[in-house]
Amino acid sequence: MLISHTYTIRPSEIKDAAQLMELDALVWDKHTSPAPFQWRSRQQYLQHCPPGSQLIAVQGERVCGYVGFYLPTGMPVNRHVYEINIAVHPHDRRCGIATALMDAMKQHAFEQGIIKLRLRVLSSNPGAIAFYTQCGFVTEGRLVSEFYIAGKYVDDILMSYFIRANG
Repeated sequence: MLISHTYTIRPSEIKDAAQLMELDALVWDKHTSPAPFQWRSRQQYLQHCPPGSQLIAVQGERVCGYVGFYLPTGMPVNRHVYEINIAVHPHDRRCGIATALMDAMKQHAFEQGIIKLRLRVLSSNPGAIAFYTQCGFVTEGRLVSEFYIAGKYVDDILMSYFIRANG
């Protein structure tokens, strides 16, 4: 658990579901996702994002952001990889929360024996691309014109970060 002067980072718990669902509704839109998360129910959310599948930043009991992680396939030969996604509440941006969440994710992955973090980001989201690059992620691939969003073709950029022995 990481504690700063304003927030704590910890694994998600069942009690966080409602706030995490609200955060998804705020953050994921046509600029950040080809298919924004629209949870139909708490049960659906918890099936997709069970407790412990995210590291969350909280101020008291208020969720400020999260980084979600999961094994991208069910194959044993791919169990060294986590696919991740990160979201920070619009009111809590530019406060270092995303960087702290990413650092906590790297440490958690190291502790779990994960050697690679991967993510996908839309080419129409240059702020996110810059953030991931700043965090040490590199572009592994680009699916050109993969999505048609709001009247424009958008590339899907595949980025990764390799966990080092120092976490």
